[in-house]
Amino acid sequence: MNLKQPISCLSSSSPIHCLVYALVIFLTSTTISASYGGGNDMDQQALLKIKSMITKDPYGALTSWNNSRHFCDWRGVTCGKRHRRVVYLQLISQGLEGSLSPHVGNLSFLHGVSLFNNSFRGALPHELGRLWRLRFLSLELNKFSGVIPSNISGCSNLEGINLSSNELVGSIPKEISFLSKLTIVSLHDNKLTGGIPRFLGNITSIEEFSAAGNMFCGSIPDTLGHWKSLRVFLLGDCNLNGSIPHSLYNNSLLARFSLAQNQLTGSLHPAIGAMLPNLVGIQLRGNHLTGPLPVDYIIRSWVKHKP
Repeated sequence: MNLKQPISCLSSSSPIHCLVYALVIFLTSTTISASYGGGNDMDQQALLKIKSMITKDPYGALTSWNNSRHFCDWRGVTCGKRHRRVVYLQLISQGLEGSLSPHVGNLSFLHGVSLFNNSFRGALPHELGRLWRLRFLSLELNKFSGVIPSNISGCSNLEGINLSSNELVGSIPKEISFLSKLTIVSLHDNKLTGGIPRFLGNITSIEEFSAAGNMFCGSIPDTLGHWKSLRVFLLGDCNLNGSIPHSLYNNSLLARFSLAQNQLTGSLHPAIGAMLPNLVGIQLRGNHLTGPLPVDYIIRSWVKHKP
């Protein structure tokens, strides 16, 4: 990785990208020195396999991926100081086209992967499930298709997963509920179906959940009230029906809440302002809700945002 390349986290970046960049900064501080002794052939071969399945590289992002230098100095690659193994792979907005090689699963020391904003196609390789050290996976804004691999549960240390703005189909696999360290799940703008599963409530560490713009159907399970650390909840335009479960009002840290463009019925809890004291943004348009907007929320919003 080119250490002179600036690393920034814009205000418009998604939360997982901010976490990813923070991880890059941390790992860069422990990056290997310029000496080329040692190394690991398995990591080098895995990277070359990844390169071989990329069919278009318009900006020459992978030009340095050759035998003229150590793979730890290849663009987009960060290695750990102790073992000289690849710990981070970052190829953001490089116009890359092709598919993601199953050999990514051989990079067994990976802590983070970000291929944000490229044109990768095809299925997500099941071999991702081998990466038990992986903490952050960001594949947003690509053209990945197929299902979310069920063996994603093998990434037992995963804290953030962003698969948004792809062409993924099928349902959210039950195995994702085994990832007890997950704090951020972003799946918006795919073609997922099968409803919002009740088992998601088992991931009590969730802080941000975004799955708007899918074709889930069904109702919102009351088990999501188990997410006591929830701050962002975005499920607009998912063809959801039924009422808003009262258990959601137990998530007192909730700040952003969107269920717009669904088919929800019923009314808001009359004490929403007191139950959700941190709420600063709520979107409920395009539903079939009835009743007045609770007075305590209206007054609090006016006090916070008055001129």
